[in-house]
Amino acid sequence: MATFDIKEQSQTAFTAAFQEAKLVVSKSKGFLGLECQHCIEIPTKFVVLIHWETLEDHTIGFRESDLFVQWRALLSPHFQNPPVAEHFEIITKI
Repeated sequence: MATFDIKEQSQTAFTAAFQEAKLVVSKSKGFLGLECQHCIEIPTKFVVLIHWETLEDHTIGFRESDLFVQWRALLSPHFQNPPVAEHFEIITKI
């Protein structure tokens, strides 16, 4: 899961850039799907949950690829602060 703190007044531009960025990340080996959510209470906050086959598909396969460079180039102009990325495993789901 990654939390994005976006520059004020950049939410619309970030959302548009994310439409392109999701197509980039979806080409990565091990990509299973993603979800992007916009915080209602804090309009500059977005959360992105990307599902990977393995942790290494993200940390090595994607993060060390040209696809990550493209992803970052699309999204980083809108960052107020660097994103916070953490990895979680599903404990339960209904």
